[in-house]
Amino acid sequence: MDFCRTYEYLCRARARLLEWVRPLSPEQYERAFAIGPGSLARVLTHILISEWYYVERLLGNEVPAYDQWAIRDEAPPAFDALERAWSEQAVRTRGALAMARDWDATLEYQVTDDDGVRIVVTATPRDIATQLVLHEVHHRAQAMNMLRQMGVKAEDLDYNLMVYGRRPA
Repeated sequence: MDFCRTYEYLCRARARLLEWVRPLSPEQYERAFAIGPGSLARVLTHILISEWYYVERLLGNEVPAYDQWAIRDEAPPAFDALERAWSEQAVRTRGALAMARDWDATLEYQVTDDDGVRIVVTATPRDIATQLVLHEVHHRAQAMNMLRQMGVKAEDLDYNLMVYGRRPA
């Protein structure tokens, strides 16, 4: 997989998704749903901070404890602040993916699991980049479901429709 190319697709699809969210009221943005993280605000925040986290791991950086993160799931920023933060993060993500590296190198880092146990995670840069891509697609589907339940015509964001060349036969 060409992660730089795939990330550009994610950015294009994300831009469309954000276009559908932008005109919503703060109440609609924060409306509770029984899907995923529970609201558009929370699902978009979750995608953003997860992308930040995966990029930090790709770069080999230490990640502070979750309670020290600038943005967290349970305190989603207003939409305009989220959009600005994501624009800044996209620059960092593009840079991290474009860096020359051994995609199959073994990376290890420690985290505290949900039970409070310290564990060692082993993955490759390819694994982390794949997770970054698939994670966003998974949660984007949740956001589109929420939008459709609010009557927003959230249309198809399939890769082939957004990336493949098309011309009359």
